[in-house]
Amino acid sequence: MADGFTTTRSVPMPVRWGEKRYHSLDYALKSQFGEKVYRIALNGGMTCPNRDGKIGRGGCIFCSGMGSGDFAGSASFSICEQLAAGKAALQAKRPVHSYIAYFQAFTNTYAPVEYLEKIFTEAILDPDVRVLAVATRPDCLSHETVELLRRLNQIKPVWIELGLQTIHPQTARYIRRGYPLEVFDDAVVRLKAAGIQVITHVILFLPGETEAQMLKTIDYLNCNPIDGIKLQLLHILKGTDLARDYARSPFHIPDMDEYIRCIGNCIAHLRPDIVIHRLTGDGPKDRTTMDRSKAYCIKPHPPIPEKTGYLAGKGVLWLKLTRYIN
Repeated sequence: MADGFTTTRSVPMPVRWGEKRYHSLDYALKSQFGEKVYRIALNGGMTCPNRDGKIGRGGCIFCSGMGSGDFAGSASFSICEQLAAGKAALQAKRPVHSYIAYFQAFTNTYAPVEYLEKIFTEAILDPDVRVLAVATRPDCLSHETVELLRRLNQIKPVWIELGLQTIHPQTARYIRRGYPLEVFDDAVVRLKAAGIQVITHVILFLPGETEAQMLKTIDYLNCNPIDGIKLQLLHILKGTDLARDYARSPFHIPDMDEYIRCIGNCIAHLRPDIVIHRLTGDGPKDRTTMDRSKAYCIKPHPPIPEKTGYLAGKGVLWLKLTRYIN
């Protein structure tokens, strides 16, 4: 068996990852913990160097006033209180026993290491938390912070989510990412040396990018030792500079069929061992400025992976098979 496939007498036979045709996070978590694990989005009360003037002002061009933590808890509550509220909300809908403590809002390593140790330890020691997940920037990972993460990883698994978005310099400048690609590469190397799982956030259909460019980002990540990926449809949120650019000069927004085709091609290009944490995402409904006919990203569960003919009919699994198995 190799990366999701088995071979018998040199004839490759595809194996599904549970009920999915791709290596989903749900499958990976159930394989590791024996049950479904739910995220609780937390707010550690930090900001971002791309907002406070250290690198820039205003943040990335697409980022909301909540620092992409629109669904996270309130920083006015302690981490324990945010976890308790998140558990109560989930348990009101279904029986839930296991959680990912997900520090989502803003840059979650942009603080003194003593403060990070306090809030991360508070989360990881919760008996129902299975994983500590931290969203951050690759230029906000000091050696002291990586050492803290290494120690916490001895208690429970630690995931670091890095906002790469694209490998292309022109797009990175336009979205005001604020760091060169080499900084991402260095962060991945240091995190992996510390035994930390790395998840990379990629935005699809950034203004001006072609599908070929998006696939180049995927191919680049295939050559990096990342563990997971989040594929995110570009959101155009009210109050952002991206929304103002769109109002002045509308750029291309894919419809659902185009997005599904792109996602299928991304999965087909992706290394089979990389866990897919997301195929799209939800934006706050009251702050989404897209044409509603195209804003399928705001639906809770868009029927992208299994209810369309593309991934099944075109055989994404088979595309991966022919790409990686000789």
